[in-house]
Amino acid sequence: MTGLPSRDALRRWISENPTLAGRRDVARAFNIKGSARRQLVAMLKAMEQDLPLETRKPRRQAERLAPVMVLRITHIKANGDAIAQPAPEWRRGDALTFTLDSQRRGLGHAPGSSVPRGLAPGDRVLARVPPDISSDAPRRAQLIRRIGSADEDKAPLFGIFHARPQGGVVIPVDKATRIHWHIDADAQGNAEDGELVQIAPLRSRTRGAQARIIARLETADAPKALSIFAIHQHGMAQRFSTEAQAMAQAMAQTTAQAAVQVGPLAPADGREDLSHLPFITIDPEDARDHDDACFAHADTDPKNSGGYVVWVAIADVAHYVRPGSALDTEARARGNSTYFPDRVLPMLPEQLSADLCSLRAGALRPCIAVRLQLDAKGRKISHRFVRARMRSVAALTYEEVQAAFEGNPSPRCASLLPKTIAPLFAAWHAVQRARRERQPLNIDLPERHIALNAEGEVVAIGPRPRLDSHRLIEEFMILANVAAAQTLMEAQIPLPFRVHAQPAAENLLSLRNTALAAGFALGGGTSPRTSDLNALMEAAADTPCAELIHIATLRAMPRACYHTANLGHFGLALPVYAHFTSPIRRYADLLVHRALITAHTWGDDGLSPDDLAQMAQTAADISACERRTALAERDTMDRYVAQWLGSCAQSEFAGWISGVARFGIFVRLEGLGADGLVPMRLLGGAPFRYHRDSQTLRAARGGRVLAVGQRVVVRLKETTAITGAIVLELCRIEGGRTGTGHASPPRARAATHRK
Repeated sequence: MTGLPSRDALRRWISENPTLAGRRDVARAFNIKGSARRQLVAMLKAMEQDLPLETRKPRRQAERLAPVMVLRITHIKANGDAIAQPAPEWRRGDALTFTLDSQRRGLGHAPGSSVPRGLAPGDRVLARVPPDISSDAPRRAQLIRRIGSADEDKAPLFGIFHARPQGGVVIPVDKATRIHWHIDADAQGNAEDGELVQIAPLRSRTRGAQARIIARLETADAPKALSIFAIHQHGMAQRFSTEAQAMAQAMAQTTAQAAVQVGPLAPADGREDLSHLPFITIDPEDARDHDDACFAHADTDPKNSGGYVVWVAIADVAHYVRPGSALDTEARARGNSTYFPDRVLPMLPEQLSADLCSLRAGALRPCIAVRLQLDAKGRKISHRFVRARMRSVAALTYEEVQAAFEGNPSPRCASLLPKTIAPLFAAWHAVQRARRERQPLNIDLPERHIALNAEGEVVAIGPRPRLDSHRLIEEFMILANVAAAQTLMEAQIPLPFRVHAQPAAENLLSLRNTALAAGFALGGGTSPRTSDLNALMEAAADTPCAELIHIATLRAMPRACYHTANLGHFGLALPVYAHFTSPIRRYADLLVHRALITAHTWGDDGLSPDDLAQMAQTAADISACERRTALAERDTMDRYVAQWLGSCAQSEFAGWISGVARFGIFVRLEGLGADGLVPMRLLGGAPFRYHRDSQTLRAARGGRVLAVGQRVVVRLKETTAITGAIVLELCRIEGGRTGTGHASPPRARAATHRK
């Protein structure tokens, strides 16, 4: 929601939810986060005189429950009784357990059991519960009816079918699922050996994991099949609707000629003419779309000596994708584009994403641009948005822009260097000074890159170079995003803010423990600032633990998301932030474009009534889409790495321990950006015991300790490409054999700021 609830709304909710009167429960119910929670606490304190609130952890006292509740069956006892607990929909500080009775006729009970046939763990039921739960008497609930099966609440199951003489077996593509599903011959659905299939579990109390095949999808060994696994597993759309595709084709046919016309703009067009400015696009070499272009020059305003003007032009996607259209419906459902090593699932059809909405070199394109005025120290002193048309003079890559600035320009960059590329770098250097003052989180991990040949086979895996040209574009995009958020806040136009909360206390504790084990210390007490986290990473720079500390810091951070309330962005150290610069591939940016159109009254293609009414739900939905995309991309990368390593069995690799668990250790393989598991049985030597508090494994004999951050050498035992699983064997620890030595963390040194 966009603000705090009224007192009447709070009173009404608390009276309806008497067992959920804690501050955290109230904040969760009204979706209040970040700094807004302090305002909520103040409001609740002011209300305590006329409405007492329980503000501490729930005390064990007599409580009265609603007479009817939703319960979830946790397990079935040997005698057939069903044990159930309140479903997640009914939250509570401590767990309640009920034995389920049934007094309804005609349900058909299992022999010797009070439970109807067919109930299974995970099923949700509606049941009558005793009102007083304070006594120690056995709690029994009376079943009314089943309202949801365990199967309905689970994500679809996919796996590879392996034929057997009688039916077959399906091995899941999700490496977190270790169940192998048995398929009877009559449940095979004509599937053939090696096919990717979707299955539905069957209920069986005696025959183990049984399932039936409900869909045949792909051949597992087909070229580029690994990304297909993730697409099906995460329920991602591969094709656009017929209506959306027809709309995109019609636009391409009717507007292609106008999009490349040369000459002055018609007076009635209403757009500002920026075609005289030498914008350039800078993207990866394999970029499929170009949605942003930049231009910079020294500011001629005598009041801003040494300052710069930076123009950022973004493709005007809102001009083509109108609210409520088939294209809009598809874009909202997808949330964002998804990029795999072998393919892209675009948010918009190719006619738009790769053509009409792409700022292609030499083509006159509609855009929304922002003029940023910066002072000599790189601080923004003003900005102005315009709806315009522009023409990119060149589509450049990060590598060639970097080479040009370093004195080795390509032929097409040589003429652009003095008046286009050099001013961009000059303005960026000024912005860097402002960035150092602001101290955003400086996690700088290399991006993992997988190169494929024409047949879809991996030919190389390694980190993608991180260049100043990358940082230049990122900083200008951040400036443009901040300007968009500020403009819309001043105009009081609703928008999906990009928010990032402070790390949770338990995550900070884990980071501190990891830092101490590596010989460093995190400052800042219980609420470290981004500058404290940066100091930790700077202290680890140029040491073998640098990547470990960066990854540990990243893991400690909560996931950024979209929200209709401005909760700030901790990682960027910004009080207000939104996404504006990538409307081709992010739906949030498209909404921000529409909001800017509404704020400036540029046309009838701004925010619609439905956009406004659904803004909170849209923010939640596209945040979920973003999480789905991240999982799908990561899973696919892991599968390609596992496939590539398949021919390297028994080879040795250097790495470091990235995680410790009760069942073994995870090792990050150097140069591959992938984690493999060393199970307990392959650690060597005496048995190990897991110590949760210190996140270590300690040998029962010999004093060996395995902890996060230790450098190791491992041997590859096996890989499974369809799941991305990598199994390793521990060979050496920090230069010593696994059977000897004692790993103890060096003395911690405090992280201090480098001058």
